[in-house]
Amino acid sequence: MKKIILPLLLATSFFSYSQQKESSGGGLLKKAGTAFGKAKGGGSSLSNDEIIAGLKEALSVGAQNSSGKLSALNGFFANAAIKVLMPDEAKKVETTLRNAGMGQLVDDAILSMNRAAEEASKSAAPIFIDAIKQMGFQDALGILRGTDTAATSYLKGKTLTALTTAFKPVIDEALQKTGATKHWKSVFETYNKLPTTFRKINTDLSGFVTDRALSGLFYQVALEEQQIRKNPAARVNDVLKKVFGS
Repeated sequence: MKKIILPLLLATSFFSYSQQKESSGGGLLKKAGTAFGKAKGGGSSLSNDEIIAGLKEALSVGAQNSSGKLSALNGFFANAAIKVLMPDEAKKVETTLRNAGMGQLVDDAILSMNRAAEEASKSAAPIFIDAIKQMGFQDALGILRGTDTAATSYLKGKTLTALTTAFKPVIDEALQKTGATKHWKSVFETYNKLPTTFRKINTDLSGFVTDRALSGLFYQVALEEQQIRKNPAARVNDVLKKVFGS
């Protein structure tokens, strides 16, 4: 039983970006701690429904927290690991324009792309929660017994198509609202008119930002999951202490 309890506890901690002892999921974790403590002592056993319900509720709270963090102002722009930058094929464009004294044009385009990614991230939580609600017992066990990114892989497999469908129009609109499309068009029109340009650039801005936004979203999810699974200091809640006496 202890082998199942530990990964379940880690999963209930999953997604907690604030790492605060008292959070919106605190009540759930305390209740889970009591149930798990009894199970460890042989006073009761965890039913399939209890395992699924505990995991679902914890992941739902975490999904809302993670979506909120990335959709906040500078959620992407200030995070070097996921900041949306010019695509690789446009690096030459960026260098050329900066050398030509048009760095502000490039900076405006980059800022606008990140604002679009932040705006789109607001729609992530409901989609994650819908996938979590559909989770079955075997799915839960797969997460509990899986790799250090098992929960991330589950969510990606269940939500990537829906997230892409949801993100694309939001990003289209956000790019228009933030002026990214205008800045992007200006960047490449300027580059394409340079006498040194022999190969014209035609990049799908909306598709590129959508892909980068989703990559950033799952990158953060996986990073947090690995941290909680591997680093005891990251498990800042009373559940693990209560059950394992640490």
